[in-house]
Amino acid sequence: MFGHILVPTDCTDETKNSLDIAVKMQSLEKDQEPDQRITLLHVIETIVDDDDTQEFERFYTTLTKRAEKKMHQLCAGYPEFQENISILVLLGSRVAEILNFVQEQGVDLILLNSHRIDLENPTKGWGTISYKVGILAPCPVMLVK
Repeated sequence: MFGHILVPTDCTDETKNSLDIAVKMQSLEKDQEPDQRITLLHVIETIVDDDDTQEFERFYTTLTKRAEKKMHQLCAGYPEFQENISILVLLGSRVAEILNFVQEQGVDLILLNSHRIDLENPTKGWGTISYKVGILAPCPVMLVK
């Protein structure tokens, strides 16, 4: 049912919950979907006015290496699924890059961490990445809390 699952990450340990669910879903459908894959995606928000490109290039390279290291650590708990999980770091606007990736790569499901709603101020989280992706994505989105 869900051949390609995208798990956007902020490289925190909370992503493990979403990755756990993605792996469990893929293992349940292993015989039915031969081309199953999970992409763990981190988007580094770029600075709009980056005139000193050489300085920013070093900065983004450092952030990319840190993100890749953390993502490999997150994936290490799934040795039997290593060939099905790919990691990717992109630069740009987080929501736009996630949505572009979904369109270009034919993602079937997005598993995304989300914050819990504060019942005393329920509109507070409407500007979050998870809310925007949930509303704008062209495929199903599962918010993990």
